[in-house]
Amino acid sequence: MGMSVTISVATERDAEQIFRLQYLCFQSEAALYGNYRIDPLVQSLDSVREEVASDCVFVARLGDEVVGSVRGSVTEDGAASIGKLCVHPRLQGHGIGARLLRAAEEALVEERGAKKFRLSTGHRSEGNLRLYRRVGYERVGTSQGDDGVPMIVLEKEVPTGSYATT
Repeated sequence: MGMSVTISVATERDAEQIFRLQYLCFQSEAALYGNYRIDPLVQSLDSVREEVASDCVFVARLGDEVVGSVRGSVTEDGAASIGKLCVHPRLQGHGIGARLLRAAEEALVEERGAKKFRLSTGHRSEGNLRLYRRVGYERVGTSQGDDGVPMIVLEKEVPTGSYATT
């Protein structure tokens, strides 16, 4: 391949690539549930642009191509909500998702004061669940997505001393 994947903060110029990548990546999730109305597939480009502008958004790049992304924001209770983690299907299984997650976690602690991390994934999404368990997330409950998909809610405490504090 000759190039390495880099992780960086997303910019407004990345919004369209994130939008297209998200649509591609979440097709397999939609198929798993027989539901092609899941949030990542019906989100508008304008909404992605708004998230890039307001949330903590990271991308993985291979050259100029966005091949992964993740978003996070901090709620009033200090919990960082992390979502829409995706990696291009041809690059899955190489640690890019874990690197994106780590970048988002660090920024959410350092820049936004997160006290813990929270995310959710579909109950049949075994690959996602394996990744989240491997990086320290534990199941804390269930919920129902707006799209009707049963979700598993996972959380992870901010490890003491793991991230620099400002």
